[in-house]
Amino acid sequence: MADTVARSEFILGGQRSGKSRRAEMRAVQWLALSPSHRAVLVATGQAWDDEMRARIARHQSDRAERVPGMLTVEEPIALAHALHGHSAPHTLVVVDCLTLWLTNLLMPAVGAPTSASDPTQALCHAIRRAPGPVVLVGNEIGLGVIPMGREVRAFVDALGALNQAVAGSCERVTLMAAGLPLTLKEPQ
Repeated sequence: MADTVARSEFILGGQRSGKSRRAEMRAVQWLALSPSHRAVLVATGQAWDDEMRARIARHQSDRAERVPGMLTVEEPIALAHALHGHSAPHTLVVVDCLTLWLTNLLMPAVGAPTSASDPTQALCHAIRRAPGPVVLVGNEIGLGVIPMGREVRAFVDALGALNQAVAGSCERVTLMAAGLPLTLKEPQ
C-alpha cells in the first residue's frame, strides 16, 4: 500500500513539488511505528551563496518543526559511504537531494568534475544493501524543452541516467506534482 514505509523509495518531481515534505512524512510514519526507531537526513546541499544559505536554513527550520528529533548529517559527495554508515534496521535514512549531489560531482565549486557513473553504481549498491529503510529525493528536470547549451544538456542526460538507476534500485518510486503523489512503482 502506497501510504506505508517501503524498504527503499525514490521520490522525484519538479522544484517545489512536495518531494521533501513527502520524504519527511515517511520519516514521521517510521518514527511513529516504534520508540526504538530513528531517522537520519543526509543533506547534500552546500551553502555557496546567500540564497542557498537562506534556502538551507528554511529547510532546516521547516524540518525541525515537522520531524523533531531527526538527525541531520551533511554529505555533499560521499553519499554511498554516508548511507552505509547511517543505515541500520531501526533507522530510516532520508537523502535530500540527489540532484544537488550530482551537481556537486559534475560541477564542483572547487576542483575538477568527477564522473557520475562510479558514484551512481556505488550509491545503487548501497541502496540495495541498506539494512534499514531508505528514502531518496531527486528532481525530474527532463520534462521541459531541450536546453540550448551543451553543458546543460549533458547535465540533464546525466540526471536522467541517475534517476533511472536509482529508480531501478528502489522498491517504490513516487512522482510528485503540485504536492500530490503518483506512485510509479510499488514493492513486489
